[in-house]
Amino acid sequence: MYNSDLIEALFVTVTENLRGINKIGIAFSGGIDSTLLAMICKNMNIDTTLLTVGFPDSNDIEFSKSISHKINMNHKILEIHKGDLAAITKKIKNEISCSNTSHIENCIAFCYIAKLASKNDTSVVLTANGFDELFCGYNNFRFIFNQGSDTINKTIESKILNELELTNEIKQVAKEYRVSILQPFLSKGFISVAMKFPVYNKIVSKDDVLRKHIIRKIALSFDLPPEVIFRRKKAIQYGSLIHKYHKKIN
Repeated sequence: MYNSDLIEALFVTVTENLRGINKIGIAFSGGIDSTLLAMICKNMNIDTTLLTVGFPDSNDIEFSKSISHKINMNHKILEIHKGDLAAITKKIKNEISCSNTSHIENCIAFCYIAKLASKNDTSVVLTANGFDELFCGYNNFRFIFNQGSDTINKTIESKILNELELTNEIKQVAKEYRVSILQPFLSKGFISVAMKFPVYNKIVSKDDVLRKHIIRKIALSFDLPPEVIFRRKKAIQYGSLIHKYHKKIN
């Protein structure tokens, strides 16, 4: 497999997910995954609005402002207020019947993203979820590196199953706003292509703090800003500070 095969798969899965839709939002943190997705859509001449949510003092708000300006794309922000969080959390827990803290915090984030999309007359939102699972983006892949490729690939498969479960919960939360959340990098076709790449294209050692190397190489070819390409992973619930403030109400 070559980088060009993965680039082609990226465009194919976005095209297949959109099926002629030409106005979308992208859940945007300014990180490598969401910025690469944004640039793919820009290259496809899709009418795209970048959507960022977070508390006023969050890293995602400030970083996404800078990156959206550098890539010259339309960007909308919704700031979360601490006073709203308890009610939203209770509502989501009732809707998804889930006790997994990470899932709840992700659903909180996407509830606000769907609200922001609806406010901007956007009914379809894409996310770059799947990259971290498929390309060893999470830090815990370092801790199993010495166990070999089979263990890493089994962990990838397990994380994909968890992400697909979360996807269904996110879709349920977004329904209230009549917004569809699409995850092109969790399609069967894209997963199949990604799994053909050897582990060394994704992570190289137990000390590998960057990981996702093939994604970073592709990002270079799209001329993403260097601070995006070499930025370390920060999940949406952390970059938005949802995790920080959610902990305080539990």
